[in-house]
Amino acid sequence: MKFTLLTLFPLLCEEYFQHSIMAKAVERGIIEYSIVNIRDYAKDKHRTCDDAPYGGGAGMVFLPEPLGAAFDALGGKDGKRIIYPTPSGKLFNQDYAWNLSKEREIVILCGRYEGIDQRIIDLYVDDEISVGDYILSSGELAGLVIVDSVYRLVEGVINPESLKEESFSYSILEYPHYTRPEVFRGIRVPEILLSGHHAKIEEWRLRQGIEKTKKNRPELIDSVILPEKIRKILDEKD
Repeated sequence: MKFTLLTLFPLLCEEYFQHSIMAKAVERGIIEYSIVNIRDYAKDKHRTCDDAPYGGGAGMVFLPEPLGAAFDALGGKDGKRIIYPTPSGKLFNQDYAWNLSKEREIVILCGRYEGIDQRIIDLYVDDEISVGDYILSSGELAGLVIVDSVYRLVEGVINPESLKEESFSYSILEYPHYTRPEVFRGIRVPEILLSGHHAKIEEWRLRQGIEKTKKNRPELIDSVILPEKIRKILDEKD
């Protein structure tokens, strides 16, 4: 898979691809990336990329010309899924990430200012995505959130067994984790995790995940049809 990010601040994005699991995925050829500086496509000597909005109002708006020229230099929309992170987009979630992980190339337009000219959205953008119900000043941060959640789902990046047990599997949050030492500041690791009884450990983890979900994200429990074993535990708790 290839990620292409269009941005006014290339260094903010470049650094992300050079560390940790992502760097290994790039080195192994599983992930490719390209960082495009939108200012390279500005028309004037000051490399201007924004202007006041028609109709008045606060803030500035991304000019369509440099954005259109940048997209055209990439070959337009052919074979790409173009994403614009924006608070007014569709809410991003794990299912959305799985869907995007099947794409061959994802292009992310990292916005700034008050927004971008609507004509760029109409002409080029496939997905307007919100990473949460809050406002960021940096489209780069929102874009990298999407990249991070998607690339790790691409085959060969992470052990499939690790993905199976992560949060949001069946809309249940992940269970608590413990490691050495057995006692830390008076708090002992739950005995069940030291028992070696894998079936009981699996059930304990499932119950812990359900309890955490009910406490932190109760709306997830009613959002999908849950497997019978999870529904049974919920019913007995009620």
